[in-house]
Amino acid sequence: MKQATRPQDRAFEPFDYGLYAMTVFAWSLSWYALALQAGSGVANEVNIVWRFLIATIIMFAWAAVSKQRLKFPLHDHLGFAALGILLFSSNFLLFYYGAQYLVSGLLSVVFSLASIVNLVLSTVVMREPPSSRTLIGGLMGFGGIALMFLPEMQAHGFTGKTLIGLGLCVAGTLSFCTGNLVSARLQKRGLPLISMNGWGMVYGTLWAGFLALVFGKHFTIAWTGEYLVSLVFLAVVSTVLAFFAYLTLLGRIGSARAGYATVMFPVFALVVSTIFEGYQWTVFAVIGLALVLAGNLFVIRGKK
Repeated sequence: MKQATRPQDRAFEPFDYGLYAMTVFAWSLSWYALALQAGSGVANEVNIVWRFLIATIIMFAWAAVSKQRLKFPLHDHLGFAALGILLFSSNFLLFYYGAQYLVSGLLSVVFSLASIVNLVLSTVVMREPPSSRTLIGGLMGFGGIALMFLPEMQAHGFTGKTLIGLGLCVAGTLSFCTGNLVSARLQKRGLPLISMNGWGMVYGTLWAGFLALVFGKHFTIAWTGEYLVSLVFLAVVSTVLAFFAYLTLLGRIGSARAGYATVMFPVFALVVSTIFEGYQWTVFAVIGLALVLAGNLFVIRGKK
């Protein structure tokens, strides 16, 4: 009897490429959208509340139109709560605070660790040993990103505020990757993705709101075009569409290769930064970009 191909070993299909492209596009631009919200006077926790409140309404409307199941037993809601706290709240909050200490490019570099962390967590927790292609491609990509940001790392150093920012972003990445595992387990139980995400966003919104109250934050909003456009983009494109694409990809190709999409974010974030923020390319950046693209191609081809 022919053994079934594991999700992390099979070759990409056209639909996988589409999901992958949507994820990379939406989350690459999200760094710039976050930068537009910085300094708006709205608390980080409250920014997350508005973002996921909008996203939650859209997700439940989507679930209703597509006639997805919305009633679940208590043990499922415990899983949804874990998903919301880890994937739809805490990881974003930690990166918002990390942005007070690190430049935006370094935020995306740290987040790209998700590809490596997912490999480790899949191996240890879910017993999904990575293929040699995934491991080699991931190392190539991460090494390339290190080269791309080497000058900035040298300029900012690794002491004081830089270490605080780095620690916050590493914690945010761990939260994101742990949320990946929760999502993968829920999907393996056959729970509908749209409904699962909707409930997860409910709990993520409630968690961010709870933290805002505990920390004494005011529920305000900045009525400027820049803030409102960035908020809608983050809620609709970077949250609803991107998480649907990413978590679908997670179930189809495994957490290791899905997580490698995070390695591509800094590349496209740099393109956006070049256009809108005047980012200056260096020899290290060009060599690093070549390594990232080569590693990405190596990974997504999968095992034939």
